Amino acid sequence: MLLVFCTGTAEYLVAGVLPQLATDVSVGIAAAGQTVTAYALGVAIGGPIVTVLTARLPRKGLALGLGVIFTAGTVLTACAPGFAWIIVGRVVSACSQATLFAIGLTTATTAMGPARSGQAVAIVVSGLTVATVLGVPLGALLGGGTSWRLPFLVVAAAATAGTVLLAWSMPRTPAPATGVSDEIRTLLRGPVLLAVSTTVVGFAGVSIVFTYLVPLLTEVTGLAAGVIPALLLAYGAGGFIGNLVAGRLADVALGRTLAGVFIALLITLAAFPLAAGTTVVMVLLVLVLGSLSTATIAPLQSLVLRHAGTAPTLSLAVNVGAFNLANAIGSALGGLGVAAGLLRWGGFGGAAFAALGLVLTALALRIPPRATPETIRDPRETKEALA
Repeated sequence: MLLVFCTGTAEYLVAGVLPQLATDVSVGIAAAGQTVTAYALGVAIGGPIVTVLTARLPRKGLALGLGVIFTAGTVLTACAPGFAWIIVGRVVSACSQATLFAIGLTTATTAMGPARSGQAVAIVVSGLTVATVLGVPLGALLGGGTSWRLPFLVVAAAATAGTVLLAWSMPRTPAPATGVSDEIRTLLRGPVLLAVSTTVVGFAGVSIVFTYLVPLLTEVTGLAAGVIPALLLAYGAGGFIGNLVAGRLADVALGRTLAGVFIALLITLAAFPLAAGTTVVMVLLVLVLGSLSTATIAPLQSLVLRHAGTAPTLSLAVNVGAFNLANAIGSALGGLGVAAGLLRWGGFGGAAFAALGLVLTALALRIPPRATPETIRDPRETKEALA
């Protein structure tokens, strides 16, 4: 969880120090913003490639190696003499994130057992939800009055501590019996692709609204600018709680949990345009959206695990990248709407994506889980799992 927190924080904290970074390396703000793009592409593209290339390596050694690579990339970013080296450092760090995240998920679910796989996923994912809340504020707080490089050095130190803890606590396991072909075949299975597609579609709906939430609240609702940081902090706290609650509920009834979350998302997102002029209602909607924004993560990762059988690492890594892709798609579509003067009405677009996510979830749940000796020992359990 600590290493996942570090990777997520490294992704987000750049936004808090963009002006200082741009000034220090003599580039424009728009160019400096491409350090975010470089990291996102490193996760979405580099992550699956790293996962495939390391499919047969023992998990503990691989996890420790990825922790070292992430730390090295972060240190390179902090010490980079120019903009090009910053991009290189960001890409090196990003390429470790998806595989490290996937190993964390499989290790945690194995340790806690199939009956608590949703909770295990939620615990690991909580590192990312905390990073989402604290990444930008930490960057601004640590780098605003000193140097933009300091936050990256702090993250590198925390990642070093996480790697040491992992070396002490993670059990050694034999190299996986499955190989690259098994991982690719698993990823290409219909229910796994549906789960990944649901991640992209469902999260894109949230991103359409959240990316432009601040201008919506200030320009349409009329909230004072000083209130926004506290409201965003509450949004993030809601996301932390929503993730843990959804992980526990996913162990009880995965299908009903996913359906309930997407229905609640649909209603909440659709209410944003209708209530945009009412301050009290909008504050409540932001808090509700915060709790729902991450509530799909643990159930969707659990759905991937259920259908992936004995070769889940690549599928989980791709699903991690799917969240980044969803953010990119949602931000782009929301930006088009804002440019067209539709800032207030973006919630309807987000609700449409949530509805489509609900449909894809239903299709994925209609396919029986992949039976493995570890997960299903009795045909009756298939019926229970579908519930």
